[in-house]
Amino acid sequence: MLSIKDNFLETMKKGGKPDRLVNMWEPFELLPDPLVAFTNGNRVQGQDTRDQWGTLITWPEGQISGMPHVTDDDKVLPDITKWRDYVKVPDLVANCSDGWEDTVRAQEEIRANGKLSMSIAPTGLFEQLHFLMGFEDMLMNFLLEPEAMHELCEVVGEYRCTYMKLLVKHLKPDIVLSHDDWGSKLSLFVSPEVWREFIKPQYLKIYKVLTDAGVLILHHSDSFCEPIVEDMIDIGIDIWQGALPENDIIRLQKEIGGRMVMMGGCDMSKIDLSDSTDAQIRAETRRACEEYTPGGNFIVSFTYGGPGDVIYDHVEPIMTDEIARYNKETFGV
Repeated sequence: MLSIKDNFLETMKKGGKPDRLVNMWEPFELLPDPLVAFTNGNRVQGQDTRDQWGTLITWPEGQISGMPHVTDDDKVLPDITKWRDYVKVPDLVANCSDGWEDTVRAQEEIRANGKLSMSIAPTGLFEQLHFLMGFEDMLMNFLLEPEAMHELCEVVGEYRCTYMKLLVKHLKPDIVLSHDDWGSKLSLFVSPEVWREFIKPQYLKIYKVLTDAGVLILHHSDSFCEPIVEDMIDIGIDIWQGALPENDIIRLQKEIGGRMVMMGGCDMSKIDLSDSTDAQIRAETRRACEEYTPGGNFIVSFTYGGPGDVIYDHVEPIMTDEIARYNKETFGV
């Protein structure tokens, strides 16, 4: 029987030979670090706060996380043509170059226990743009003010490069969970051509920092990304986490041919409910196991952004147990 880590690494390989399914987030242990503490550390349930860029983040009681609340009255960037007057880029080097000792020790312990250390890089390039100006302005500015948008994309891209460089310099985790949602359940938020013009060039630089250092890239986008899957491979994504079943996963597996792993597949709208039953949760989890894993290079999981992000507490343990049952019944492991 392969170790948890080795079974994951076999799942990653084209033509690999895992002896069972990877059970959701089991191989990874999430690391807190000074970058996350600086960029997201002031988010508090029940409070409204502002992030380091100045965006209002509202986190109502009882909700799973905070979200940007951008209105005409308080948007950071009301005029893209004057972005230099409004946008103040947070200084990651000045604020995040110290205090890594506890994170390094935690990483050593994670690796000693046979798991992979995982850092998180929230709020990617596309998300940062609409955090600053709102979704409507962002979409219009791609079309009406492309020169200024290219300039701002370059600035945010350099910020993200600095983020990754600091991770590599002070820690070099095994894998980075990088967040940037690019679409809804049914389509991309922008055309593939617009995404390739504005977003892709920055990610080629951002993710090169990680690939050059041998760090795996686990990109979260719980979206319909079919039209840009080849581009996702181009920019260096090792695992697309958040692969919704609205994507033609089986067809994509054949086209990808092991060049990128997909993670997700479960329709959480059917089972992450206050009244979902054990049988319903198991049926949807089992469906994903049976439909997607025969194509290889697939990790059945919920499609949200990270470990523990399922809304209702009873759901994730049942999903985990059902994957373990499937492994026992199918592989004897």
